[in-house]
Amino acid sequence: MKVVVVVGGVGGARFLLGVKAALGLPGIGEPAEASPHEVTAIVNTGDDVWLHGLRICPDLDTCMYTLGGGIDPERGWGHAGETWTVKEELAAYGAEPSWFGLGDKDIATHLIRTRMLKAGYPLSAVTEALCDRWRPGARLLPMTDDRVETHVVVDDPDLPGQRKALHFQEWWVRYRAQLPAHSIVPVGAEQSVPGPGVLESIAEADAVLLAPSNPVVSVGTVLSVPGVRDAVRKTEAGVVGVSPIIGGKPLRGMADACLAAIGVETSAEGVGRHYGSRQTSDEGLLDGWLVQAGESVDVPGVAVRAVPLIMSDVDATAGMARAALNLAGVDLD
Repeated sequence: MKVVVVVGGVGGARFLLGVKAALGLPGIGEPAEASPHEVTAIVNTGDDVWLHGLRICPDLDTCMYTLGGGIDPERGWGHAGETWTVKEELAAYGAEPSWFGLGDKDIATHLIRTRMLKAGYPLSAVTEALCDRWRPGARLLPMTDDRVETHVVVDDPDLPGQRKALHFQEWWVRYRAQLPAHSIVPVGAEQSVPGPGVLESIAEADAVLLAPSNPVVSVGTVLSVPGVRDAVRKTEAGVVGVSPIIGGKPLRGMADACLAAIGVETSAEGVGRHYGSRQTSDEGLLDGWLVQAGESVDVPGVAVRAVPLIMSDVDATAGMARAALNLAGVDLD
């Protein structure tokens, strides 16, 4: 069985752990075994940024570290047991940006990535090489090898009456998404092409899942790469999304600020309708939509199922994944 998951960020990475567990694939630190099942994650790269001469890929690294057992479990991102000597030394020099910190262990990953990119290797090949160390037990595919960076248009905090575009990381990390966004744009997406294996994996999938990741700057950015949305719409597999919104609030992060920027209500129903039904809409994506147990949601043309969506541990997340795969028409029994 081949399962494709469109992911980004901490929530997407944790959901991948549940998908693997639902399929009976080896967990973190367990030896790899032959399996009839394969998980492919198509990962958002719109959050990627150049800092201090290094190429940072937050979502790819979060997925790789989480599945490979190297993630900091409290933060949900970065290395476990991290130290911050380089960050402190940069601060002592007054180096900018001071609002984005890189841990010492994490810097090693960025150094290897940057060196390989500058040697001419595409991001997809670099990611595969990095995964040789971490053994995530799933295939991690960048959405594209091309440079795509999400930017956010806001009122300039220093020049009243004017607007400016910030890299998503600055808006998200430095300003905590507190500057209201007028628009969110994946710069370079229109000129990009899907990364190697992206379209093929969707076409060959038995199920396509949209993780409970940010629907605008994670899943939405992946879908902005030309050809990806059409591939999801045309796949013969069932397409099921998992709501990142519970009780009108994001499970994690500040997705509400992103949804407000595109005029979508922060609710499970609002996001479900934003994705839409591929049965009733020319742009819709979903066959099924998972929402939190107890919520009543109507998404025309989409089968809605209410199940527990709190990813409290791997077992709970595996239950979510099983429900999603079942709704996609996959029988795990």
